[in-house]
Amino acid sequence: MAELAEKAGITVRTVRFYRERGLLPPPRREGRIAWYDDHHLARLRTIAALLERGHTLNGIADLAAAFESGRDVREILGLDGPTDQSPVRLTPEELADHFDGRFTPEDLTAALELGYLAPDGEEIVHLSRHLLEVSAALVREGVPLSAVLAAARRIRVHTDALAELFVGMVREHAADATENTAAEVNRLRPLARSVVEAELSMALDRALRT
Repeated sequence: MAELAEKAGITVRTVRFYRERGLLPPPRREGRIAWYDDHHLARLRTIAALLERGHTLNGIADLAAAFESGRDVREILGLDGPTDQSPVRLTPEELADHFDGRFTPEDLTAALELGYLAPDGEEIVHLSRHLLEVSAALVREGVPLSAVLAAARRIRVHTDALAELFVGMVREHAADATENTAAEVNRLRPLARSVVEAELSMALDRALRT
């Protein structure tokens, strides 16, 4: 367990906590010895990536249980259809098929660094179904995946700034934000998306005119 924690860059206490929460599969035991393998390390890295994307530990535990039992992520989210931002599990071959085989090792590295992909055992988890589909559509239109990922890196700088601006505005002005800023931001999230979509549409019009 100490070796696993060191490779994952976390503490032994955190590994124990994840095991107790059901986030980490039990080790293989030989007598009094517990053996962890690459699957456990991949799971810890997936947990870290999902936490960075804003998922809660309870949500991650539900997703892990759904994947391992063969249940659909939509079921545990209580939705009729796949959500834009729900994770999707793929084999490496299925991931390559999404991009008609135009998926290089450099693209894989870039996607991992951006946090879009997280390995889990012999499979790969893409953390946003919507981004996967949009990226694949752009590649089919002739845009190299390397260019899509480079643009994503630049876009993230601006979206982080937009999110900070919106949260600050809600915290300062929204009536219910004094009680629970996170809940109020989530309630008003569709309005933020609508503003960004409208402004982007007008910006594209201006760019086309010039």
